[in-house]
Amino acid sequence: MRFAHISDLHIGKRLHEVSLLEDQAYILEEIRKILRDERPDAVLIAGDIYDKSAPSAEAVRLFDEFLSGLASDGQSVFVISGNHDSAARVAYGGRIMERSGVHLSAPAYEGGVRPVTLTDGHGPVDIYLLPFIKPVHVSLAFPDEKIESYTDALRVAVEKMPIDPRRRSVLVTHQFVTGAVRSDSEEVSVGGLDNVDAAVFAPFSYVALGHIHRPQNIGSPRVRYSGTPLKYSFSEAGDEKSVTMAELDGKGEVSLRTVPLTPKRDLRELKGTYEELMKKENYEGTATEDYLHIVLTDEEDVPDAMRKLKTVYPNVLRLDYDNVRTRSGAVVEAAPETEEKSPLALAEEFYALQNGRPMSGAQTEYLRRMIGTVWEDEA
Repeated sequence: MRFAHISDLHIGKRLHEVSLLEDQAYILEEIRKILRDERPDAVLIAGDIYDKSAPSAEAVRLFDEFLSGLASDGQSVFVISGNHDSAARVAYGGRIMERSGVHLSAPAYEGGVRPVTLTDGHGPVDIYLLPFIKPVHVSLAFPDEKIESYTDALRVAVEKMPIDPRRRSVLVTHQFVTGAVRSDSEEVSVGGLDNVDAAVFAPFSYVALGHIHRPQNIGSPRVRYSGTPLKYSFSEAGDEKSVTMAELDGKGEVSLRTVPLTPKRDLRELKGTYEELMKKENYEGTATEDYLHIVLTDEEDVPDAMRKLKTVYPNVLRLDYDNVRTRSGAVVEAAPETEEKSPLALAEEFYALQNGRPMSGAQTEYLRRMIGTVWEDEA
């Protein structure tokens, strides 16, 4: 049996206050094209459908269009809510949607996770939908169980599922499994309190995970994060986004491959001097519309650099400098004898600390004149 595994759509997300809805609509249509070509037996969507628990009307409309499109393509779809989602909102209309082959996780975890069974030439495959849960959710469902951690919670949740060890089974869930490599666009629990030991997933042939944004296996191909379909932080600039295709043989052994996703606009980092980046021969023919983090290596700050750069690179989202000043990490500290120094001397010290070199003669003379003018005005 063949599965397409995606997660962490984060529909409605904004990156540096820029809406990504247009980019998300584009990539969801690219995913549909891939699924039409691949024709999996089921599509697994492992949580964080939206970026907020109360998504905008535009975000809801986009996901509705995506699900409707998958259903009209004849796809069987399995969807769970993630930590960014409202479980109740994601689950709305679930019983009606089942008639179209779209299966949604429950609006709240109450302890009863029943499988949906699909069949191929080797027999049945049970698919369990477990949305993002916290220890408190499982404690309320099973008050007699000792639950002190996320691992305890997942262990009990799995133990309470009616898993038949003679049958192949798939779990779709949304948790942070110990050992996963995070990126900057994820929510981080202080002290790693949300860690889950992968051993709790031992009964399953395949575990389709959401929550971590980089695609990766945890221990083996059997436990897998598909990652986000788009890059949601510059820490992911070097990542390749994809749809994970997982295939189960008759014995429950899994084999994986990925189908790359190409975004409408990539997320990239550029580095160089202002002059280098603004030379036509250096940017002509390149993807100047991409979302960019630009790092200027000029020793002097370029006046109004962001506005000027956007005349060539309209989607610059972040601008930094890498030079002697920024690499030195120098900070300004008040000296004991501050009151005994002249304003010019203090300004010269400040400049040297911030830039890693003294003022030039012309700069010193200009500042001397400015200080004199200010004092004359005050007098």
